Amino acid sequence: MKMERQVMRVKDLNLGLQLIATLLVLCCCYTHAVAEEKSQQTKKTFIVHMDMSKMAATYEDHFQWYDSSLKSVSESADMLYAYNNIIHGFSTRLTPEEAELLEKQPGILAVLPEMIYKLHTTHSPEFLGLGKSDAVPPASASMSEVIVGVLDTGVWPEIKSFDDTGLGPIPSTWKGTCAVGKNFNSSSCNRKLIGAQYFSKGYEAAFGPIDETMESKSPRDDDGHGTHTATTAAGSAVSGASLFGYAFGTARGMATQARVAAYKVCWLGGCFSSDILAAMEKAVADGVNVISMSIGGGISDYNRDTVAIGAFRAVAQGILVSCSAGNGGPSPGSLTNVAPWITTVGAGTLDRDFPAYVSLGNGKNYSGISLYSGKPLSDSLLPLVYAGNVSNSTSGNLCMTGTLVPSQVAGKIVICDRGLNSRVQKGMVVRDSGGLGMILANTELYGEELVADAHLLPTSTVGQRTADAIKNYAFSDPKPMATIASGGTKLGVEPSPVLAAFSSRGPNLVTPEVLKPDLIAPGVNILAGWTGAVGPTGLTSDKRHVSFNIISGTSMSCPHVSGLAALVKAAHQDWSPAAIKSALMTTAYATYKNGENILDVATGQPSTPFDFGAGHVNPVAALDPGLVYDASVDDYINFFCALNYSASDIKQITNKDFTCDSSKKYSLGDLNYPSFSVPLETASGKGGGAGVTSTVKYTRTLTNVGVPATYKLSMTSKTPSVKILVEPESLSFAKEYEKKTYTVTFTATSMPSGTNSFAHLEWSDGKHVVGSPIAFSWT
Repeated sequence: MKMERQVMRVKDLNLGLQLIATLLVLCCCYTHAVAEEKSQQTKKTFIVHMDMSKMAATYEDHFQWYDSSLKSVSESADMLYAYNNIIHGFSTRLTPEEAELLEKQPGILAVLPEMIYKLHTTHSPEFLGLGKSDAVPPASASMSEVIVGVLDTGVWPEIKSFDDTGLGPIPSTWKGTCAVGKNFNSSSCNRKLIGAQYFSKGYEAAFGPIDETMESKSPRDDDGHGTHTATTAAGSAVSGASLFGYAFGTARGMATQARVAAYKVCWLGGCFSSDILAAMEKAVADGVNVISMSIGGGISDYNRDTVAIGAFRAVAQGILVSCSAGNGGPSPGSLTNVAPWITTVGAGTLDRDFPAYVSLGNGKNYSGISLYSGKPLSDSLLPLVYAGNVSNSTSGNLCMTGTLVPSQVAGKIVICDRGLNSRVQKGMVVRDSGGLGMILANTELYGEELVADAHLLPTSTVGQRTADAIKNYAFSDPKPMATIASGGTKLGVEPSPVLAAFSSRGPNLVTPEVLKPDLIAPGVNILAGWTGAVGPTGLTSDKRHVSFNIISGTSMSCPHVSGLAALVKAAHQDWSPAAIKSALMTTAYATYKNGENILDVATGQPSTPFDFGAGHVNPVAALDPGLVYDASVDDYINFFCALNYSASDIKQITNKDFTCDSSKKYSLGDLNYPSFSVPLETASGKGGGAGVTSTVKYTRTLTNVGVPATYKLSMTSKTPSVKILVEPESLSFAKEYEKKTYTVTFTATSMPSGTNSFAHLEWSDGKHVVGSPIAFSWT
């Protein structure tokens, strides 16, 4: 407007013409800038996989080849990362047309669009039998040689969980660094937290430069998630830990003597696959033994899944990769991270609870859950209202910002329905509207699942049945009244564990012949280290600062298994990732002492192997499994052949030149996996009627990792429609690392589509029990 006024006041014609000319130039420049900006906006990040064997001799090195290939389709594009460990190739920003041209060039295996992944957001050691068990090796030099790499939101290095007292020198195998950045320097690391780095190029290419007023461009954890997962896996023991007095005791990671290396790959906008791949590459080069990733996205074929490809290359170099199954439960088929070389972890509960009691004016009392720690309500009853009845919005029952009428809420306890906005935010809305307390009511979607939160006002989260009873009272009584009181920390809760409702479930939608998840571990209301940047709720208005927080998710169960894998690795340094995974799976338990399957909190009914995989992890038994199902790169290559992958597909994942033998019959059932998943066809699928049978044969090989022994078969089946024949029924091992192969033949009668059934196979020498779940599904 200022320039327009100036032009209007110009009396000299020549000056006016000059200004007009200048404006035209500016306009042209502006138009060009807009066009350029629009062009940039259409660009996306792609990860380019190169076939090193196709590099021409004219190039001095692979970087020169990468650059030449990129410049052939885009003069302006730069490489974000060059990869040369996990994969060969680079990531860059291209238009879809440029990406298509690049993929057609010789030597290009694939050009994959970047994926955005999400975070899947202490009594655990005692619950897992690690407290005082003589079966667990004491602190040893081998344990302190194990390095757990955690890919997450970074780390808060000052907390006591990273105290390095008693630890010896950093392992000589460690090749990593402690990156310098905002609020983080080389002295932030020590002999416990031996490395910390950050990866943001992919994120910044999509979102622009990191706003350092909002988050640190450094390994520092401004979110809390990364600190929580790292300390769960391998935090040092800290006595007197709690969250506002809840869960008081000694907080310790699963592998207290192991070292931690933090790789920050997740930012406010998510976790970008180009950054994740760069971090995985660095972790492998740095010398980690376990990679822990509580991260997940969608699912795709293995040769299109960047995380699966990166994990394969890590596993091929002897590194176990543990990932969270996802928080998409109880929906079937909601799993992520389903590649068979990844250890996929679902979530269960501990035998610990944080009760919060609701007393109603009709004399009825109910129990919920909460971590509220502020001033309690008085014993006298307060008016009770349902949010949907004191709102100016059709969605007022959800207690979203600005939806409650303060004059109708002030001085009352408000019933809010769970869903849409965060649980703690609902309480903040009630508090800011003048409410004195909140009853957070589960709806049908959440059932009886209770997740504890550090609420900002007196709160009790209640299951659906209790919520319905409280609502019925509130709707029927002309003057409903209530109060809420905390019950502190309660131990010895039974039954436990139970499967968390949020824990993602099978079947495996990519390869139904591979049962996923692999197992479950504690993931509900877990106490572990926290960031100093935000309060326990993560809300900007929450100014409380804590060293420990209690949160839930398969993000919490994953690092439990990562740390336990580190324990097994320390005890058996020459074991492969597949052997360690097998030990954790075949010793897991799926039943209570009464023989009933672990309950599913979503239904109140017994859960199944599609929910818990092999069962709940049992680390003491995993240290001495007797036998393991081992697998090598060659086993996975045969698996790819059974999937009809091309030589190019196989090289993209494995970096190996291999062409499947067209004369050989490859079977998905022959992958040497510790569990069995058997998809079967319905009568219509077989082209016949009822009574049609089909026969499927799976082959497995067991390796003896114990003393010489004879193992005998035991089979439990709840599936009369499937006859199971195992040959042989006895396996005798004369020496350590001896291998024996057996076959399982399933002869199934056709059942209606959607039918699932289950069995369990065990080998035992009288001391060890090597168990495998069997899941049948008719499609």
